[in-house]
Amino acid sequence: MKATVDWAGNASFKATSGTGHTIQMDGPPDHGGENLGARPMEMLLMGLGGCSSFDVMSILNKSRQDVTACHAELEAERADAIPAVFTRIHLHFVVTGHGLKENLVKRAVSLSAEKYCSASIMLEKAGVEITHSHEIREAE
Repeated sequence: MKATVDWAGNASFKATSGTGHTIQMDGPPDHGGENLGARPMEMLLMGLGGCSSFDVMSILNKSRQDVTACHAELEAERADAIPAVFTRIHLHFVVTGHGLKENLVKRAVSLSAEKYCSASIMLEKAGVEITHSHEIREAE
């Protein structure tokens, strides 16, 4: 896996993935940024959410669950000192569908957390406390 990051002026950077996708990152105004893109640490948090959501949906699809929506809410705490690393992250999944089985949704979230989500497992090994929860909503 490869990526490049190019300075775009002030505190702004353009990141390009090895597959050719670009993302704009920027710092806050008090650090010379113009709020033109997500902060790098926000990107890390969003990447964790994407990685875990991918796993949950893959597992639920293999379990033949009729999912109509999967929404992940992530909340992170950071250290007060420099470096301001993540100390705690909570992922809450809201899974909507028709007749979803509680045990299968719970299993999908657990398998992602404990076995499949590389981002989550890597951050945990670095000392970040990561917790998960879920709720099921019946689709209309």
